Amino acid sequence: MGTHVIKMPDIGEGIAEVELSQWHVKVGDLVVEDQVLADVMTDKAMVDIPSPVHGKVIALGGQPGEVMAVGSVLISIEVEGAGNLKESAAPAPVAAQEPPAAPKVETVAESKPAAAAGPRPAPVCQGPMVAREADERPLASPAVRKHALDLGIQLRLVRGSGPAGRVLHEDLEAYLAQGQSNASAPAAAAYAQRHDEEQIQVIGMRRKIAQRMQDATQRAAHFSYVEEIDVTAIEELRAHLNEKHGTSRGKLTLLPFLIRALVVALRDFPQMNARYDDEAQVITRLGAVHVGVATQSDVGLMVPVVRHAEARSLWDSAAEISRLANAARNGKASRDELSGSTITLTSLGALGGIVSTPVLNLPEVAIVGVNKIVERPMVVKGQVVIRKMMNLSSSFDHRVVDGMDAALFIQAIRGLIEQPATLFVE
Repeated sequence: MGTHVIKMPDIGEGIAEVELSQWHVKVGDLVVEDQVLADVMTDKAMVDIPSPVHGKVIALGGQPGEVMAVGSVLISIEVEGAGNLKESAAPAPVAAQEPPAAPKVETVAESKPAAAAGPRPAPVCQGPMVAREADERPLASPAVRKHALDLGIQLRLVRGSGPAGRVLHEDLEAYLAQGQSNASAPAAAAYAQRHDEEQIQVIGMRRKIAQRMQDATQRAAHFSYVEEIDVTAIEELRAHLNEKHGTSRGKLTLLPFLIRALVVALRDFPQMNARYDDEAQVITRLGAVHVGVATQSDVGLMVPVVRHAEARSLWDSAAEISRLANAARNGKASRDELSGSTITLTSLGALGGIVSTPVLNLPEVAIVGVNKIVERPMVVKGQVVIRKMMNLSSSFDHRVVDGMDAALFIQAIRGLIEQPATLFVE
């Protein structure tokens, strides 16, 4: 037997150290080649670290949340063969598809087999229950934990058949089938007293987001401005274009129209398309409009960038928004795709609420927030009619942007949206 030492690989782009976000294995686990061992976090991107060998984990080189230098020992694996010590960097990392600590979705580790490649065999329950300490937290995805709670099952009593003993949905079904629960359990659990606590370490993407939000609110002089916009006409145009060209060119959401409105309005308000270096006391106004589109992913809020929006058609913008959003949600967005924005557009879609106060994406000086569309009775030319209305809730850096300019900028966007033909008149 020998020991294969895997070192923290060089992620590239001159990165000298990365944060260890999550282990997918523990000491004593058997691993196979290409099985994901850990997630690590660079400046913004999460990447998987796969195993280059088959073997048994005998030592871990760090704890989640620890910042590790490139080239430091990541993990040691016992392998068959000569007894000499082998060292290598991990294989080229790939974009991770699961969040750091306290994941919100089914994790990659749950779907990766712990043996040779091929379909995962049906779980084999080796007994009706397994004894764990009262405070021991078994491995399971959030969906499995919720399922167990709904069924009134104590998860620590269920034997897990997944990798590293992870409890799967099938294990819950097997537990129920063996008569360890009863029909009254779900109802009883709904009213049972709870005294459990859960501590979640703030690491990985969540720590990056926390740092950036705290930095933004401490350094910038935020102020917000809210304006109501009638989107009836532009929604009619959008529906018409989707009916006519949706099959051949793709469906349009409201976002491409808003990006176009930003591009046109910025011609008269270039001070909004800027970055402020508060240390050097320099404002840089940019001709290129690189629109950051705030996107909620499984690891937190990310802002992929639609570059050169000023040169894109509606469908080009729509395709790029879709591509970037999918990459961000799947953890595959590159560092370049997540940096370099000059102004940000943020939207919660149908959950957009009435008003919001978005936080600036420093070093930018403006962010435009989109709230939900609602139908309301409005007075138009003396008549009460039903119109589709939406608020824009935007924030600005008062160190750079005056209140009057911010109001005029949003009013310009309002005029373009309410008279959508003006979006395309040169």
